[in-house]
Amino acid sequence: MQSQTLPYGATTSAVAYAETAERTEFIKRTYTHLAGAIGVFAILEWALFQIPGIESRVFGLLGASSYSWLIVLGAFMLVSYVANKWAHSDVSQGTQYLGLGVYVVAEALIFLPLLLIANEMVPGGDLILQAGVITAALFLGLSLIAFTTKKDFSFLGGFLKIGFFIAIGVIVMSIIFGFNLGLLFSSIMVVLAAGSILHSTSAMMFHYSTRQHVAASLSLFASVALLFWYVLRILMAFNRN
Repeated sequence: MQSQTLPYGATTSAVAYAETAERTEFIKRTYTHLAGAIGVFAILEWALFQIPGIESRVFGLLGASSYSWLIVLGAFMLVSYVANKWAHSDVSQGTQYLGLGVYVVAEALIFLPLLLIANEMVPGGDLILQAGVITAALFLGLSLIAFTTKKDFSFLGGFLKIGFFIAIGVIVMSIIFGFNLGLLFSSIMVVLAAGSILHSTSAMMFHYSTRQHVAASLSLFASVALLFWYVLRILMAFNRN
């Protein structure tokens, strides 16, 4: 294939232009690692739920200051940046796995308060399970679109960056001024998360090499986690009403 026919930013070393067997193996490894990351995330949350008095400890820490959640958000963003750098490292595969592992742990910790509230609203984890099923269905549908159309969704990158930048600003303002983001914001974030899944799925085919399955799985996991977060918030809002 001639270089000028490649999608913008793609190279002939990208997964989409690898041999069929190599491409299939990359996809298999990526989604196996994604499933593993989700499994570890679920196990970590289960383990955290078993800690006696976990609710009072978590909400005690978050309630210690009006800026506690802002500090948590800032720490999460910093850890996410470092984890992504490690996952994309060309130095060693061990560093890549360390990045993925650190990111999964960070997601488990930042999700804990939300999951505790959801479990308190509907004991037994039914609300969390519903959000998981809806997230899985949306992820499968969006992945199917990305793979069947074989379209490069990298054009979404600019819109997503602007959207997430605005969203972070709104979240920070809501923490500082204490207003509720509401159902509309969560719905918009679900749309952004859906776009992120399309973008990540496309990017792993057109902008990743076959040696970057760990980085690709982290990118997909981040998008799935974001979708799950806001699907759960929407279900919680409806349940609260």
